[in-house]
Amino acid sequence: MKVLVTGAAGFIGSSLSEALIREGHEVVGIDCFLDYYPRELKEKNLEALRSSHSFKLVEDSLVVADLSSLLDGVEIVYHQAAQAGVRASWGDEFRIYSDNNVYATQRLLEAARVCGVRRFVYASSSSVYGDTDDLPMHEDSATRPVSPYGVSKLAAEHLTWLYYKNYGFSTVSLRYFTVYGPRQRPDMAFNRFIRAIEAGKEITLYGDGEQSRDFTFIEDIVAANISAASAEASGGIFNIGGGSRTTVNQVITAIGEILAKEPRVERLEVQKGDVRHTAADTSRARRMLDYRPKVDLREGLQRQVRWQTGA
Repeated sequence: MKVLVTGAAGFIGSSLSEALIREGHEVVGIDCFLDYYPRELKEKNLEALRSSHSFKLVEDSLVVADLSSLLDGVEIVYHQAAQAGVRASWGDEFRIYSDNNVYATQRLLEAARVCGVRRFVYASSSSVYGDTDDLPMHEDSATRPVSPYGVSKLAAEHLTWLYYKNYGFSTVSLRYFTVYGPRQRPDMAFNRFIRAIEAGKEITLYGDGEQSRDFTFIEDIVAANISAASAEASGGIFNIGGGSRTTVNQVITAIGEILAKEPRVERLEVQKGDVRHTAADTSRARRMLDYRPKVDLREGLQRQVRWQTGA
């Protein structure tokens, strides 16, 4: 079938697009190449896709694009595009987040509904839960984001649900828990840690390192998206975690062991918007999406290290 992947040049969007092509689908990708990180890295993500006759890239912004033309013949929308970054979302920069995360999602939902798209899969975030000790996080847990980024992702998630509620438009929202693996953005923790340890430089770490995350490998995220497109799950919201809740200190130690180098860490104060712990209850996704993460943290770290270092 013909599908649309937004944010197709990004970490998750490019990985998902390649998987969809392997399954025999025609993929239209859209990306506006926001400057949150260098375009050259996104172009590398697209190298394999550009060589495929089943892939078409549209360089445009969802805020202004002709969406009816973009969606012509599309059956499934995988909405991965967003302005990323918790720490960068404060102050005047929030306009970028409200435009690209909220308004763009509303425009896409409205156009997809009118154009007769069969299923709309939205990439939400564990950031919607905020900072809580009520672990693991359930889909019906309180949502109190503690960053403007989290607010923008929750607002877009609400928009996704209300199009289901009011129009019967088939939508699914996936709350990703800290995604890692090959093509991970350069600002994300594992990417930064690997580069620093490999180069013998200090890691900049915000907090004491005892904060923990439920880390999810990219292949498991891709599998969840593909399943969400066909499952009997209209209107559903699902946690997508890796079952690898680990402290940041433990991750740094593991990366050092894989690289056979001793990490050096500079510890700084916790940043606004950072949460202490995340942990996903994925029982609903397991039941309704047949979601079962397959890549454990150690294997995933080894695969990311190989991608980044060639080792």
